[in-house]
Amino acid sequence: MDIQFYGANCIVISTKQVRLVFDDNLESLGAKSVVREGDVCLFTSAHPALVKHAKMCIDMPGEYEVSRVNIRGLQSRAHMDTETERTAVMYKVVIGDVRILVTGHVFPKISDAKLEDIGLVDIMLVPVGGHGYTLDPEGALQIIKQVEPKLVVPTHYADSELAYEVPQVTLDEALKTIGMEPKEITKKLQYKPAEVASSTQLVMLEKS
Repeated sequence: MDIQFYGANCIVISTKQVRLVFDDNLESLGAKSVVREGDVCLFTSAHPALVKHAKMCIDMPGEYEVSRVNIRGLQSRAHMDTETERTAVMYKVVIGDVRILVTGHVFPKISDAKLEDIGLVDIMLVPVGGHGYTLDPEGALQIIKQVEPKLVVPTHYADSELAYEVPQVTLDEALKTIGMEPKEITKKLQYKPAEVASSTQLVMLEKS
């Protein structure tokens, strides 16, 4: 299993049997979609259209199993929702013994009940770009402290190749606020339990 980052909040988790593509909205930002034929596409907010070539599209909470990968979509409050709205979906993905959380554009305060649903997390992917578009670095740090993942990977920050509707915070700015130095900078994240410390560490994924 490995994880790659393609810009914005687009993450690809690959196993020998399946590719899971999260939040591939790249075409709307002036880039190319990374979806291949047979991929499973997941979106952390409502996505109105089916994705060409995709085997399956998911944008709702629920329990899913695809090619021995367990996926749980958790209905969540989006960062711009009111207290009663729940228009976002976080995904807990379990591949073998590895537990991954893709947060998406959620509200930074997670309820105790939701944290119990999330459970233990090995790798968490969290946006940091802010400015009303998504979580800002302070909100990302709040979620990191609540979830306490073993590894955290920042996503959705300033990128000169993407035409964001709202300018995003740079990764350097975000990391200053979060207060964490990268443990590793890599193009593909492959989780190795023996190399993980007891406290949360940050991994930077270079854009593929």
